[in-house]
Amino acid sequence: MTKDHSRVAYQVMWNRLISVVEEQAQALVRTAFSTSVREAGDLSAGVYDVGGQMLAQAVTGTPGHVNAMADAVAHFIRRIGRDSIHDGDIYITNDPWEGTGHLHDITMVTPSFHKGEHVGFFACTAHIVDIGGRGFGADAHSVYEEGLYIPIMKFANKGNVDETLTRIIRGNVREPDQLIGDIYALATCNEIGHRRLIQMMEEFSLADLNGIADFILDNSRRATIERIAALPQETAEGEMTMDGFDRPITLNVKVSVEGDRIVSDFTGSSGLDKKGINCPLVYAKAYACYALKVAIAPEIPNNAASLAPFEITAPENSIVNALHPAPVALRHIVGHFVPDAVYDAFDKIVPGLVPAEGAGCLCNFQVSLRPRTDAPAPANARRSEVLTFNSGGSGARPEHDGLNATAFPSGVMTMPIEATEHAGPVIIWRKELRPDSGGSGKTRGGLGQYMEVGAQEGHEFDIQAMFDRVDHPARGRRGGGPGASTTIAQDDGAAMNGKGKQFVAHGRKVVMAFPGGAGYGDPSERPVEQVKRDLARGYISAETAAKDYNLSTADIAEVEASVARGDTI
Repeated sequence: MTKDHSRVAYQVMWNRLISVVEEQAQALVRTAFSTSVREAGDLSAGVYDVGGQMLAQAVTGTPGHVNAMADAVAHFIRRIGRDSIHDGDIYITNDPWEGTGHLHDITMVTPSFHKGEHVGFFACTAHIVDIGGRGFGADAHSVYEEGLYIPIMKFANKGNVDETLTRIIRGNVREPDQLIGDIYALATCNEIGHRRLIQMMEEFSLADLNGIADFILDNSRRATIERIAALPQETAEGEMTMDGFDRPITLNVKVSVEGDRIVSDFTGSSGLDKKGINCPLVYAKAYACYALKVAIAPEIPNNAASLAPFEITAPENSIVNALHPAPVALRHIVGHFVPDAVYDAFDKIVPGLVPAEGAGCLCNFQVSLRPRTDAPAPANARRSEVLTFNSGGSGARPEHDGLNATAFPSGVMTMPIEATEHAGPVIIWRKELRPDSGGSGKTRGGLGQYMEVGAQEGHEFDIQAMFDRVDHPARGRRGGGPGASTTIAQDDGAAMNGKGKQFVAHGRKVVMAFPGGAGYGDPSERPVEQVKRDLARGYISAETAAKDYNLSTADIAEVEASVARGDTI
């Protein structure tokens, strides 16, 4: 085989590996029990060489899982020991510091053997609804309160499942069937990846993955370093403030472009919080790498080599480098703001490239339902845990508006009402876009959304709020306006907190408004036709059109008349 033919073949194999792990991820979506996996896509899947280096990741998944999972397999190899890795093994953990950042993520790794030889690994991660403890929320004071800890260990040894482990898991969680089902779904998706890999190896007559691994890693490293070398070799600082649990938290970062690498140093960021919003470095690193990579090299596939030039440092026991036993259940709240902090610095190095701030962290809440206790409950009332993933608006981009109700940077999908209500006796009374929530600008911020949630007759519930941007809305860039803030209250007007477990009595509802993304550029530069379109679609009000965009009274009347006639916009 000539060198040129070899390169062509290796490129075909590379694309094939990406298809393999995408099928692996889709198998998990189809078989998972949890709605967070099936409906929101809160998962990841990847294939690794025998050294534990990630060769390819699925397109389906989240940066926090995939980029954190890029480091995880090396921990499995070290903990299990190479001499103890056998065909038929399956390994498991939810270790926040050797997995993906909190106990609610189960990571499973399966070694792949071909003709009796160990050739690589498949790994996958999924967020599970319950892991025991206090439940999914920020209320714990240490990781010991946050749920069941599963160290890196064998779920199956040479094909035999550890039934003692499954009994321990069942005895410590609120939704045992759902969790065990998810674990088996994770194991199955790795097996599907393995089958497709072996088919590929047989088709291309490969005895191992060494050649394709070298091709992938060398080309990815070279391409990424070329992008970095083409940037201004400069240093800039960025910062941002978020709500925190009961006091504001600040992220400070210095971004340095240094020839063959970009270093993000979070020295000066806030220290640990006493509540469970602290972020292990592995998760902060995942989102800092993601932010820079999508800015300068979005088309280079994610693997160990394309991520390696992005180096992340932070002081130990800072908010982005929480050490054991810090509470970390809601580490995503801080982690999802890392890209905005990095972009605040990077925009000073490469202007006109990165978006304005968006909603940041997901607008999640978990509802713990139970029969009412203030009066006799109906016989069909039941306990249930329902987790729903939702999003505010993303920030405006230099040339395009922000996306409405779309998660950035997580990429997790907003869950449909039907799936949420199917999971338990919860009722979503309202879910719609929130007009005027996107920041004004030459390009407009994406809209947040309204949600109103209650329970079926005969139930009361606790709601675990996991929100931010109540006091610190998204900031505009280059003259753009801020996005709208988060609000949360009960339907009788009783105030509620943006974070923490809160009781909701029988018959009451929780009314929420999720934040909008900020605008980019001077609003006076926004084309009039785009302002008219936004007004006609209900994205902005007539007051905003006049005040922020100087739309004339005549133009507003023209749009309103067009809408009344039912004209197509």
